[in-house]
Amino acid sequence: MRKIFVLSTFICFATICACQKQDSAAEAQLAQRKAELDTREKALDEREKALVEREKALANSRIIPSRQQARNPAEVEAEREKRLQQLPPEVRALIPNREQMNSARLAKERDPALRAIPRLGAGRLVRPGSA
Repeated sequence: MRKIFVLSTFICFATICACQKQDSAAEAQLAQRKAELDTREKALDEREKALVEREKALANSRIIPSRQQARNPAEVEAEREKRLQQLPPEVRALIPNREQMNSARLAKERDPALRAIPRLGAGRLVRPGSA
């Protein structure tokens, strides 16, 4: 009887020792995973900060054009003309001025032959005289 008791005590002790070894291995693995996660988290924080800074920079760059839209139209036209004057003559010749565009549009509206060309509208052909 005493042998059985000693044997069962020894088996229990061996089992407990084996479990503790597994626990320490699991703890070491857990510590390693935690270190990896901390590293990933730091990298993610850095990416997030960089993204926030980039969004702020984009927002600031978008604010500047909106200020330009609030300017006087004559001022905008003068700046446009100034930029056009800086272009080489070959490129400037390719850009039609507003008077040419307006006169061409008016001529197109007045010319009955050009108005007879069918236009697409709301999924059907629209011809002059049939509204």
